[in-house]
Amino acid sequence: MTVDPELAGLMHHVAGAGSFAELLADPSGQQRLEAFSAGTALYTAPDVAVRTVDVPGPNGPVPVRIYGAPARGAAGGAPALVWLHGGGFAGGGLDMREADQLAREVAARSGGIVLSVDYRLARDGVHFPVPHEDVLAAWLWAVEHAAELGADPRALCLGGASAGGNLAVGAALYLKDSGRQMPAKLVLAYPFLHAELPASGDPEAARMAGLPAILRFTADDCRAMVENYIGGPILMASSYAMPGHADPAGLPPAAVLVSEYDDLRGSAEMFIEGLRAAGIPVECRLEPGATHGYLNHSAGLGIVQRGLQFLADEVGSAKPFQ
Repeated sequence: MTVDPELAGLMHHVAGAGSFAELLADPSGQQRLEAFSAGTALYTAPDVAVRTVDVPGPNGPVPVRIYGAPARGAAGGAPALVWLHGGGFAGGGLDMREADQLAREVAARSGGIVLSVDYRLARDGVHFPVPHEDVLAAWLWAVEHAAELGADPRALCLGGASAGGNLAVGAALYLKDSGRQMPAKLVLAYPFLHAELPASGDPEAARMAGLPAILRFTADDCRAMVENYIGGPILMASSYAMPGHADPAGLPPAAVLVSEYDDLRGSAEMFIEGLRAAGIPVECRLEPGATHGYLNHSAGLGIVQRGLQFLADEVGSAKPFQ
């Protein structure tokens, strides 16, 4: 399989940029990034109810944007997902497509609720455990308020993309160890779970060399992301900060979306193997032709539509875990 034609047709917009920081330093960088992300296919986001609440947390209020307003009194409650965007722990936000567009689509497709968490980013002196604690505060608030939102608290899912997937798994490990209510299911997209990059397992990984540098992750890139997140050397990272090597026994079922053209693919695959070895049910979708972070592209693209449907279906099918 080659890179998805719709994605490949957008890559010229970011050609020559070594990183997102380098791209955005260019006067035309924001326009180039939007052209790369938006595509040309027509798309209108689902019209769902949206509101924001400030959830109390140990580091101050955590904004949580709530999407969807299911009918009250539905038998068993509506599906629900607490969602964490990606961005290498230091970037991203609630307005990126991987957060806002995804939340609207999953809420509309599942008929449920998505709670998108604006956790603190690892910059300006913020490091682990602050983002981790923000996520836990949002999760515990969602469990407490699920019924009034119209959801079944026992079927509440927790998930995220890339670094957000890391935060989701780290939170689930903490909830397990502390005896708190765990998610009914982990719902992850191309998660970054290991401090040191494992091999992808793709015998044709050399094809990755054709991607723009801005879509690549070297071992040095990963090390820098982790050290910035934890505020020190990789060896300082606890299992809650870098959960890929932790014992997964006792975690809930998982659904994992994996991108074919992704330097971080090996991290997702190693995590899936560990879950299965521990007897934990896993649904895995390897998206042919997809690159890391492809859910940040417009849902006018067919490949994005397929990924969103997988996530919505997994949220909708979640059953109480505990």
